Amino acid sequence: MDKKDLKIVFFGTPEFAVASLSALIEGGYNVAAVVTMPDKPAGRGKHLSQSDVKRYALEVGLPVLQPERLKDETFLSELRAIEADLFIVIAFRMLPEAVWQMPRLGTFNLHGSLLPRYRGAAPINWAVINGDRETGVTTFFLKHEIDTGDVIDRCRMPIADDEDAGSVHDRMMALGAQLTVSTVDRILAGNLTATPQSELSGNEQPTPAPKIFKDTCHIDWNHPAADIRNLIRGLSPAPAAWSLLRADGVEAGTLKLFASALTDKPATEPGRVRIINGCLYVDCADHQLEILSLQAPGKRRMPTADFLRGCRFNEMQLY
Repeated sequence: MDKKDLKIVFFGTPEFAVASLSALIEGGYNVAAVVTMPDKPAGRGKHLSQSDVKRYALEVGLPVLQPERLKDETFLSELRAIEADLFIVIAFRMLPEAVWQMPRLGTFNLHGSLLPRYRGAAPINWAVINGDRETGVTTFFLKHEIDTGDVIDRCRMPIADDEDAGSVHDRMMALGAQLTVSTVDRILAGNLTATPQSELSGNEQPTPAPKIFKDTCHIDWNHPAADIRNLIRGLSPAPAAWSLLRADGVEAGTLKLFASALTDKPATEPGRVRIINGCLYVDCADHQLEILSLQAPGKRRMPTADFLRGCRFNEMQLY
């Protein structure tokens, strides 16, 4: 079968998915329709906001489906009528069996980790938070349990020590687009053998990558500096690690922290803020951590030096 004859339905929502969709379109593959999240109110005016995938799909003239419920019979009927050969899912929500079993060649997902490592909603964040030096992307066929299907292919990529989740995301987005296209090519060639994840992991147990909540982002300064730095990296630029600020004995709101650097300076009181030669350091369990970029209450993100120029506090504590 030629790639122009293989009818694809693409499921996705954020920018991460757009790169793969664009690679398919530019590669001449037959994307018959796109399924994405319904438009949502956003901003102060609560104007309806379209997903990144929808905006791209409309730009290139693709039909767009936006079901409120994936089990809705009207949506299922529209999907069946397309008579697609293959579904591709990237950064979407969990599909019911009635959907993923529909195409004759199956449904595959692109996931932002080397499965079975980091199954779940936030694999990029957790890889950086945990200080991993390597990650990657995986394509696999969907089955009942989330992120457990048989693996089609994987591509590895390093994580540099100075990277945050945002830069890993951007590099992975491009790598994922390449893997998506090559996976479609393998399916077209008809010589594909998917591998159960249990045969890939060796002695490694599957690890979770749960959704990031506000409490996940709260910094506990009683932890080692290296762990706190990794937390800051893994949550930057969004949703961002945070800490409450007490200044001159008064509660002064929340600081978001985006970048930091390890030091060999000894620490005595976790959360104590020290300002030395125009730099800001915070005591951790073992050493002081230098804060390089932050956002004060009601302000934009800024280099710490800019924050200190306008700072009038004599004593600060983070907790």
